[in-house]
Amino acid sequence: MIRDYQAIQKTWFVKGKQRIIPTFGKHQGLKLIGTLNYETGEVFCIEEERYDAETFLRFLQLVLERYPTGKIVMILDNARIHHAKLIQPFLKEHEDRLELVFLPPYSPQLNLIEGLWKWLKSDVIYNVFYSSVQEIRKNVQAFIQRINQKPEQTIDRLCVQL
Repeated sequence: MIRDYQAIQKTWFVKGKQRIIPTFGKHQGLKLIGTLNYETGEVFCIEEERYDAETFLRFLQLVLERYPTGKIVMILDNARIHHAKLIQPFLKEHEDRLELVFLPPYSPQLNLIEGLWKWLKSDVIYNVFYSSVQEIRKNVQAFIQRINQKPEQTIDRLCVQL
């Protein structure tokens, strides 16, 4: 979730000239769901209104469409929606193509996409004032497009963090 209120991260400024970052915030934001292809570095990301089991099921369907051949192994945290009863028939139907692997609790450092979200927030969100969610959306989409132009650099950057 990327909120419309500003995230202030460590920064620097000349002594006596404190940096001022305007804020407002209506507790709106972007809910992103994404995959990072560990082999190619390609990022596939969509925005949704909410993040629930139905949303996750639609996302799984999109992933299968995006990668129409071969086995897909998705590494996930243990969010309840990833285990929802609603998705179980879908997983059974596509067990030859799609496998979900769950990380131990409290281990985001083992999931490369968590590093991607951290990078996105650092690059796009922190210490910047956006006057609307649409402006945030535009900059997030530009970030994803930019890193997808050089996916090998994405893998290099994220794998070094492990």
